[in-house]
Amino acid sequence: MNSFVAIDFETANRNLSSVCSIGLVFVENRQIVDTYYRLIQPTPNFYSRFNTQIHGLTKADTDIAPPFPQIWTEIRPNLAGKALVAHNSLFDENCLKAVLQSYHLPLHDNPFFCTCRQARKMFPQLPNHKLNTVTRYLGFNLTHHHHALADAEACAYIALRIFC
Repeated sequence: MNSFVAIDFETANRNLSSVCSIGLVFVENRQIVDTYYRLIQPTPNFYSRFNTQIHGLTKADTDIAPPFPQIWTEIRPNLAGKALVAHNSLFDENCLKAVLQSYHLPLHDNPFFCTCRQARKMFPQLPNHKLNTVTRYLGFNLTHHHHALADAEACAYIALRIFC
């Protein structure tokens, strides 16, 4: 897989539709060609203390951010026909499905691939296969863990080493 889009969502609360930020890293022919980061007004629009402690975002950060349908209009053409890669893809794929369903938008048809599952197979000696552990092992400096773009960049780095 030489071309793909690494994707990462952060959520405002336990509801998978509550995406509050998205990071995308576009890879073509094994080269990063573009990145995308946006804050999103979540649905439902409230933040749990637990989620804020993880990523640092609050309701004040996204009060004037666009809702997901506006973001989807921006990014959907750039995702058409491309494989999506995420670390723990089940979470990110379920977030995408949940937010699309919450706005009654058609579901995507992109295939999803998981760097976490692949890392478990390739690096069984690691103590765990969290994003920061795998990136450290592969020599990538993940300095802003749980920032959607930083995590998508880390995922792209891993994918370029284990899928290509």
